Amino acid sequence: MKQRVGVLVVDDDAVIRKTLSQILKTKGYYVLTVETGKQAIAASKKRFFNVALIDVRLQDMGGTALIDKLKETEPRMIRIVVTGYPSMDSAIEAVNRNADGYILKPIDAQELLAMIEKQLKKQREDLEYGEKKVAQYIETRVRNLA
Repeated sequence: MKQRVGVLVVDDDAVIRKTLSQILKTKGYYVLTVETGKQAIAASKKRFFNVALIDVRLQDMGGTALIDKLKETEPRMIRIVVTGYPSMDSAIEAVNRNADGYILKPIDAQELLAMIEKQLKKQREDLEYGEKKVAQYIETRVRNLA
């Protein structure tokens, strides 16, 4: 059975977590919300999440630092920075840490969902490409052994 797309919401604001959870669940996503970076890391070690929505300002660490930590846990995870405090510095840092997106609060639900869908499509294409390359490698090795 295919597992639903998982989204990890990391934000210290309970209202934001609840709102994002409701928006994402209406689209059929599995959603887990946490309020700290440490909780996000622990959750990502227990389950694969396709997407992480990460607030820039967390209680225990900066959201951009969490990007690196989550990449260590799951390199294929899409990491989107969400902020109510946009600045050129935070945007540059997010890009430098390979964030897959940067979205401002208050969040436009349609914009967020479109960004997630675009990134999920890219994630699926990358996975299919990798599988195709492995299959080609195996076919080549089998032919060379024959």
